[in-house]
Amino acid sequence: MATLSVRLDEELVCAARAAAKAELRTVQGQVEFWAKVGRAALDNPDLPASFIAESLMSMAEPRADSTPFIARSAAVA
Repeated sequence: MATLSVRLDEELVCAARAAAKAELRTVQGQVEFWAKVGRAALDNPDLPASFIAESLMSMAEPRADSTPFIARSAAVA
């Protein structure tokens, strides 16, 4: 993957640093995540940003860590 240096507002970097610490990401990873959420939100204006963020996070999880979905109606039967 190619890298590119960009200038970011110090306030944005501080916010990314705090969020990255809470989310166990690097500052670069946090800014990239925010960019992905923003791009997906623009492409899907009817979806809440929180839904988009959670979807992106779940897609990044290893498949081995996932649990199968069982509908409530199937669990009762």
